[in-house]
Amino acid sequence: MISSKIMKQIISKIAKTTIPSKVIQKSKKEIADKVYKLVEKEIQKYSEVIELEFGGSYAKDTWLSKSADIDIFIKFKKNTSEEKLENISKKIGFESLKKYSPYVRYSQHPYVEAKIKDTKINIVPCYDVKIGEWKSAADRSPFHTKFMKKSLTLKMRNEVRILKTFLKSNKIYGAEIAKQGFSGYISEVLILEFGSFENLIKSMTKIKEKRIIGKTLKSFDTTIVVIDPIDSNRNLAAAISNENIGKFILICRALKNNPSLKFFKNQKSKISKKFWNNLLIVRFEFNTRSPDIIWGQIKRATSTLSTQLELGGFTVLRTKSHTDQQKEAYLIFFLESTVISEIYQKKGPEFFRKDSSDSFISKNLKDAELVWIGNNTKIISLEKRKHINAESFMKEFLKKNLKVGIPKGLQSDFKRGYKVFLGNKSLSKSIKEEISEVISVDGTLLHFN
Repeated sequence: MISSKIMKQIISKIAKTTIPSKVIQKSKKEIADKVYKLVEKEIQKYSEVIELEFGGSYAKDTWLSKSADIDIFIKFKKNTSEEKLENISKKIGFESLKKYSPYVRYSQHPYVEAKIKDTKINIVPCYDVKIGEWKSAADRSPFHTKFMKKSLTLKMRNEVRILKTFLKSNKIYGAEIAKQGFSGYISEVLILEFGSFENLIKSMTKIKEKRIIGKTLKSFDTTIVVIDPIDSNRNLAAAISNENIGKFILICRALKNNPSLKFFKNQKSKISKKFWNNLLIVRFEFNTRSPDIIWGQIKRATSTLSTQLELGGFTVLRTKSHTDQQKEAYLIFFLESTVISEIYQKKGPEFFRKDSSDSFISKNLKDAELVWIGNNTKIISLEKRKHINAESFMKEFLKKNLKVGIPKGLQSDFKRGYKVFLGNKSLSKSIKEEISEVISVDGTLLHFN
């Protein structure tokens, strides 16, 4: 009971810091109203546009004072072509935000973003459809807004803010592909489902694999399932990495066992510097493109190259992708060893399988170092590796197999040049910090000390 009492005190303390002050609320409203009027003026030029509305955490009043975006949704007639929707929404975004250096971001459709003071403004296109008749991913957003405005009580909205602060402090907040964490909307869904932050924490400490939060008739193959209340066929948890789901469950357990304000402050990871030389790094420069696109490409490249390293006989313990989103990207592989044995055994077919065993023997008698019959009835050959050094393996692989290992969208960047190296010799301080996560004890696990 003591820990429950302490938990309530901590939640009460955090609540006081998460609700935006009257001054901040006034300033945010002024920016929101100003942008709304600018966009409203622009949409008059286009008969395809039906209306505008605020979306996201600002509209639902679940925003955090330090990081609240303002989302404005432009609703298009549902018979508008995708091409027209994209072109018109970009024109509206650029024209209405021209004083604020607008730029394009990408989700399913491109949208226009700009910054006013410290506030990000997103002008997002969607179709004006009935519930369930989605033509694009953004079509659900106005329904999310309407549903949450109706469903969340004032107390629940503040509980959402506490949950968001908790997720941010533990670096698992944000739905973008770079993070693959918990979105603002999932935070709202979880609080609505469990009623309060404290109830959510208690439930997560006992959660079982494949638990379904919400109602659906469909089955999903993710570690946990969180159903979108306005679309029972949509699993919100599909966008969260298993690593981040694991972190969330573990820090919920740690917080329940030992409530403390430290759970709402950034925890530093603990680096094991002795493993720097176990890192194989591929660095390259790219032509600027949307952050969402470059992150998707480097994550795919990292995954493919990790598979190639494993096929080459190297054991990959962890991987990470990183980009400054301007021009540099890094693919990082933490290896059990960067140098491996020159020989390895290749298991062939069982000797009872006549054709395949005959073929295996005749081929390997010429090429292998040794061939023998194992105790498990399989014929085994001893092969010699071409590469025993991870650095030279990767250099040769990229030189000869660029199309196999690198997504199409990155191939022209790689053709202009890349570097493959071990350790941390060629890294700047800020990149070292990012990369060191791969050889660190995760900050969330340190809560168990």
